Amino acid sequence: MHRLIPTGDAARPVAFAEVPQPVPEEGEALVKVEAFALNRGETFLLERPEPGLLPGKDVAGLVVQAAADGSGPGIGTRVVGHPARGGWAEYVAVPTHSLAVLPDGVDSVRAAALPLAGITALRLLRAAGSTAGVRVLLTGASGGVGHYVTELAVAGGAELTAVTATPERGERLAELGATVVHEVAEARGPFDVVLESTGGPDLATALTQVRPGGLLVWFGQASRTPVSLDFFRLLGGPEGVTIRHFHYAGAPYAADLAALVRLVERGRLHPEIGRVADWSQTAETLVDLRERRIRGKAVLLTGGSP
Repeated sequence: MHRLIPTGDAARPVAFAEVPQPVPEEGEALVKVEAFALNRGETFLLERPEPGLLPGKDVAGLVVQAAADGSGPGIGTRVVGHPARGGWAEYVAVPTHSLAVLPDGVDSVRAAALPLAGITALRLLRAAGSTAGVRVLLTGASGGVGHYVTELAVAGGAELTAVTATPERGERLAELGATVVHEVAEARGPFDVVLESTGGPDLATALTQVRPGGLLVWFGQASRTPVSLDFFRLLGGPEGVTIRHFHYAGAPYAADLAALVRLVERGRLHPEIGRVADWSQTAETLVDLRERRIRGKAVLLTGGSP
């Protein structure tokens, strides 16, 4: 079968290789991949790829070999999956605890756009608590996580302010009901909850926007600049603020994937997909994603020849 593997070349970060088809382990199903999505964080891993790196965590396709232990969906079932790695390929072995069945009304393109960003959004909002009537500030809101958080939080009753780099990237979030600004300092606080994902100086600025007794959840560093906090400056800010670190990872994922699929099927969640292309264009798409030339998710289809 064909698989995309890292090259270490910034201009063409992946290339096709002919490799053996994966052999599922106990509790894994073999999925024929129809579509996979790229994540911007994966583009950074490809800059200096570690030996053995096999990217690909967001896939949708068809079960062609059911798990030997009898768990999970049977042969011929359409699924969305979140494997630990290896999804940029014709076939991938996925633990059944990280698969969800797709109904007829949810196509593979939208399904592939769900796993990493959607699971992150769900779990991030759980960490933040109920959003009904809550003032929320979301930084780094331009990507897939920001879109899902915005749609889910606003639907749950939040008054959400989203920080995006450009007006163009904020258009869709404004349509979903967010107040959009382009600098953290422009946001009109105080906020009950701040969801911070850019790092660098933004976290310290966002912290001054939290109400006394409020919560700041740090879940990323999109700026690729480390955070530094002046604790003397904190003394002049809100009292009793809780700062919490968040990371989405931790199987099982099946229940969250099923919840995301239900939301899409019922018209309550709408993946923003900025590009759909044949997987022969993966290298170019990765560069465009890294350079922020794609708004929303990028989804590749494996139907064409490499």
